[in-house]
Amino acid sequence: MKQVLTALLLFLAISMIHAQNEADTHADDGVADHSHHPHVAGYDEETCLLEVNQHYNMNLRIGAIFITAGTSAFGVLLPVFLHRIQPNYSDRSIRHWILMLGKFFGSGVILATAFIHMLPEAMERFHSPCLSEGWHEYHGFGGVFCMLAAFVLQWIELIAVSRIHKQRQQEAEASQAQNDKFAYDDGSEVALPSKFSDPETGCHQHLYATQTNHHSIALARISTVLLELGIALHSIIIGFTLGTSTEDTFVILLIAMVFHQFFEGLALGTRINELGYETWFKPFLMTAVYSATTPIGLVIGICVRLTMDPPSSILAQAILDAISAGILLYNAYISLMSTEMNHNVAFHELSWTRKIMCLLTMYVGAAIMSIIGIWA
Repeated sequence: MKQVLTALLLFLAISMIHAQNEADTHADDGVADHSHHPHVAGYDEETCLLEVNQHYNMNLRIGAIFITAGTSAFGVLLPVFLHRIQPNYSDRSIRHWILMLGKFFGSGVILATAFIHMLPEAMERFHSPCLSEGWHEYHGFGGVFCMLAAFVLQWIELIAVSRIHKQRQQEAEASQAQNDKFAYDDGSEVALPSKFSDPETGCHQHLYATQTNHHSIALARISTVLLELGIALHSIIIGFTLGTSTEDTFVILLIAMVFHQFFEGLALGTRINELGYETWFKPFLMTAVYSATTPIGLVIGICVRLTMDPPSSILAQAILDAISAGILLYNAYISLMSTEMNHNVAFHELSWTRKIMCLLTMYVGAAIMSIIGIWA
């Protein structure tokens, strides 16, 4: 997992270095012959400077740091508190139903944010006259970075699932070996205390069940840690995008991130409940890590936005918009729609009325964000 995270961060670093190199080349060309810009007659560096710095509301960005942190913490702690107050509530209870509808509404919001707001913005920025000629020779850069982000997430998930599957096989083999060592070579078995053996089958079911339970809990904890690592990584990237975004996309992206962090927090909090922690320390620690990721990315984005020159800033925003679109699309289709609907046994067991309500709720979330796209 460390190698995967390092590779992704290296990919982002290379992208930023390439952006800076393109900006430096563009600046040199401007000094040599400012009147012959390759794309737009009358190119003015002050216009690009204005494009980057106009309406950059610092107070709103600082407020967003606390908004995203609070929303993330609330999303994780809500299911944790509800579970601690009443651990055995029904899947058909009103509480569970409200959380489910909210999750699907958020899925629609995330999907529309990627399609309507993030990807088109990336495409538009890649066609900015402030960028050098090389970025205008190919019109698919937005789609390329979006696709690469989805591939990287799929790579991370594949490695995580492979590790879990391998560990599950090792645990199964260890459990089998534990049972086999109680038998002699001639086939006779060692008599175990009654609490470890089943009087009807002669199998040591209690011992096996105990071992399997411990292994399942350990597996679930590893899975949850890997899940949080993946969530933390793309939350930092999205926070970075939020910090470097312009005013026309900031509010929309912030709204989407509030939904994104809240409902992703709900999913993480639900997984934490399944780990059976007896104390509050580890749930609070995992909540703190998750809550800090987007604000950290936001702070980094603000610092980069204030220090980069105009072409580099525009290019960085274009790349990060496309990467964020890929992340949101992958999560919406794979982690939310596919996992929570298509391959979820509990969802298939719902009545058609409830299934339609879930689908309509998701469509409403997508429709609202699409309509907002008319103005922003």
